[in-house]
Amino acid sequence: MIKAAIMGHGTVGSGVYEVFEMNADKIARVVGEPVEVKYVLDLRDFSALPYGHKFVTDFSVIENDPEVQVVAEVMGGVGAAYEFTKRCLQAGKSVCTSNKELVATRGEELLKIAEEHGVNYMFEASVGGGIPIIRPMLQCLAANEFNEICGILNGTTNYILTQMIHNGVTFEDALKQAQLNGYAEKDPTADIEGHDACRKICILADLAFGDKFDPDEVSCEGITHITLEDVANADKLGCVIKLIGRTVRCGDGTAYAYVAPHLIPKDNLLASVEDVFNAIMVNGNATGDVMFYGKGAGKLATASAVAADMLDCLEHAGRRRRIMWGDGSKHLLRPLDELQSAWYVRYRGARKELETVLPVESLAEPAEGVLVARTGRLTTAEMRSRMETLNSCGTVHAAMRIL
Repeated sequence: MIKAAIMGHGTVGSGVYEVFEMNADKIARVVGEPVEVKYVLDLRDFSALPYGHKFVTDFSVIENDPEVQVVAEVMGGVGAAYEFTKRCLQAGKSVCTSNKELVATRGEELLKIAEEHGVNYMFEASVGGGIPIIRPMLQCLAANEFNEICGILNGTTNYILTQMIHNGVTFEDALKQAQLNGYAEKDPTADIEGHDACRKICILADLAFGDKFDPDEVSCEGITHITLEDVANADKLGCVIKLIGRTVRCGDGTAYAYVAPHLIPKDNLLASVEDVFNAIMVNGNATGDVMFYGKGAGKLATASAVAADMLDCLEHAGRRRRIMWGDGSKHLLRPLDELQSAWYVRYRGARKELETVLPVESLAEPAEGVLVARTGRLTTAEMRSRMETLNSCGTVHAAMRIL
């Protein structure tokens, strides 16, 4: 019987254990023999559970047990999770994780350690939860050069925006609903400020372009400033507002990467992705657009992706998956200044000023003194400069890209 371990017994960790119990027969058929979760690492007391005897509080028990071949790291963060992951890999144990923060910030280092010790570091669950995206990029789409990856990467913000769009709920009230429903944490900052989506688009860019995209260097804008007024204006322009993570390859091999709310035309497939669902559009130079859709979070959905990585490690023991990217020394991240977009602008001021400063393609006045414009394509730098000009004689209340 093969032995495994789980580090962390929160939502995802308990889900991983449940998947191994629930689908034990199927797992045994896939791997060729039964797989037992021998240890669960957590400092809290779970002795009342039917498998309470499997809990340990000392990581070295897992590290030093030669029977344990694969470990799930579902602790989160970059402190103990980083240290324990590194030590597991150095001890010759493969590690599978849903920890997007750790993969985005230390992934290249952990992948190198895994290579040095002939084991795997796998992280399918770190980007789309239960949505397959990492493995398809590495295998099914491996013959493609990736031109663009664009998607709704955070279910919490998508739920909030869906409530605003369809039910006229304010941002503040929609956030409270998300928290009551368990979609948002007590501290929702990572979601609503875009940091969660930023880590995910960095991982996808790392994989697509072969070098590290540091989340601290990637432009990241959340949804806290979006109002029902913007939602209504977007609807009149035939669009909906979505928080988008996007990376775009340029001709010289560099790439843009950023997170920001966008107006999405209603005939775009991403516009119909609602509630806690996520969708990722990958454009390859051979395939064109391919879309991956599903619940981007959730206990069993995410746990199934972690467990699948663990089975992959066991089924192909002794054979490494070819996953690797650089340390960021290629400096592939291109400044957003030159990225061109059409823009949505909500402005309070004189019409003549707005039409003089911006290449206005359509203009409406939904309320007295308020002007809503859709512009032609401008670079980020051009838009920033023109907003400064407009703010010197009026007030730009909102400016968002149109996809």
